[in-house]
Amino acid sequence: MQLRKSWLDKILEAPSPEEAREALERVTPELQEKAPLALKVLEAGFEDATAVLALPAKYRRRLRTSNMIERFIEEIRRRETVIRIFPNLMSAQRLIGALCAE
Repeated sequence: MQLRKSWLDKILEAPSPEEAREALERVTPELQEKAPLALKVLEAGFEDATAVLALPAKYRRRLRTSNMIERFIEEIRRRETVIRIFPNLMSAQRLIGALCAE
């Protein structure tokens, strides 16, 4: 399991998209032999998975995870439990809109 983690980390944490592509090409023969379907999925989603590498390094960690979205949903739920019952759909949309603007 550690072997898989290290090559995947090298791909996803590469300093540039070009280096990520090189890392993928280095492990392609081994994956083709051991896990051809996994390689197919990795190649199909490679551009999406490494899109964050085109951004400056200081933004990558925050944007490659879903932590910000999860935190936002938690905040909506926290405020929703305080209100408990919304009088109508528009009031719920206003709450979410205010959190988005924040």
